[in-house]
Amino acid sequence: MSSKAVPRRQSLSKRIALGAVAIGLGLMAGAGATMPDGRPTPTGLDVPRWVTLKSSRVRARQGPGLDYRILWEYRAAGLPVQVIAETREWRKVCDPEGSIAWIHRTVASGRRTVFNATAVEVPVHTGRSDESPLRARLSARAIVPLDECESGWCRIRARKLHGWVRAEAVFGTERHPLCDAARPAGQGPDRLPAG
Repeated sequence: MSSKAVPRRQSLSKRIALGAVAIGLGLMAGAGATMPDGRPTPTGLDVPRWVTLKSSRVRARQGPGLDYRILWEYRAAGLPVQVIAETREWRKVCDPEGSIAWIHRTVASGRRTVFNATAVEVPVHTGRSDESPLRARLSARAIVPLDECESGWCRIRARKLHGWVRAEAVFGTERHPLCDAARPAGQGPDRLPAG
């Protein structure tokens, strides 16, 4: 055996070990985004997370595929829905009524909006305080773009109007899952407790 063979084997062993470490680090880096059952998300994005409907006609299906029955059709472009599970192409969502359905990834946008799901107007303040001047009122069932949330308040904008609303007064700001991801699509409201 030549003396050159030993260093080559050691070099190969070191390369294999470094490759294994690199793969391990790559897996750990992508392990941050997981679904409720602990599996990594196919997109690498967090679940739950918020998306909005791109169109005023979005089909809600019973499962993740075109072969699944259409349960209903959403008719509100910009409506925020919470992604509670996903496949590579499909998103299992929880809507403002607490219903669950599957939608295709192409009908969802990462732009954020909020929805006044109540029958009453929500005050829009100039600052993050109930004592700050009232700038406007968000009408019932209104959808508006969301800029940011901090300290229990969310900054919204509608055309030239900018202001702050209480986070709990609108739908589309919660960080915890609103519906149980294990619940089948098509079932009605059964919201999870806040937490």
